[in-house]
Amino acid sequence: MEIISKTLFWLANSLLIPDIIILLLLFVRSLLLIGSFYNQYIVKRRNDSLLNTKIKDLTASTVGRLKASLPERDNSLFTKYLRDMLTTPASEAYSDFLISNYENEAEKDLAVSKLLAKMGPILGLIGTLIAMSPALVGLSTGDIAGMAYNMQVVFATTVVGLVISAVGLVTMQFKQRWYAKDVNHLDYVTRILTTQISNTDENQNAKEK
Repeated sequence: MEIISKTLFWLANSLLIPDIIILLLLFVRSLLLIGSFYNQYIVKRRNDSLLNTKIKDLTASTVGRLKASLPERDNSLFTKYLRDMLTTPASEAYSDFLISNYENEAEKDLAVSKLLAKMGPILGLIGTLIAMSPALVGLSTGDIAGMAYNMQVVFATTVVGLVISAVGLVTMQFKQRWYAKDVNHLDYVTRILTTQISNTDENQNAKEK
């Protein structure tokens, strides 16, 4: 039993350095995510002020005006798919295909935030528990300096893990609302375009009769 416990203790301690390295990598990734999230927020705010009213008041006769209002370059995932939807001859099947692809790409973008939100606390807790063991050993043997060092590791891994998780959680919440709103807009534009086609077909049939 003693051999097994020592083996587990050695194995757990050997995981501390890889855990800290991964925590540091995820912390750097969370900083990069903050920068990209801020840029995405600025772009979305600009696009919303430019397009939201036109989409809300969209009719079959103002589709061209909405298309002309799009930025010259696709500065976001939403404008890319909206431009494709307005440029390609409208059909319900193709619009559904575009919306499904948009949701898949949005899910890929959310994957980083979800990873940080889930892995941050897990890795922080692992580092906390691993460093806690030698800290308790130092306390029992009177090694106050060793115990203090290990307690620093305990608190550091916990704090870094929680910060990583907070960044992932906050960005995920905002992005989920953004993408849900964008999907709603794309669906609304699809309905306007398909209604336009239906009305055109009905008029042609009426003329033929």
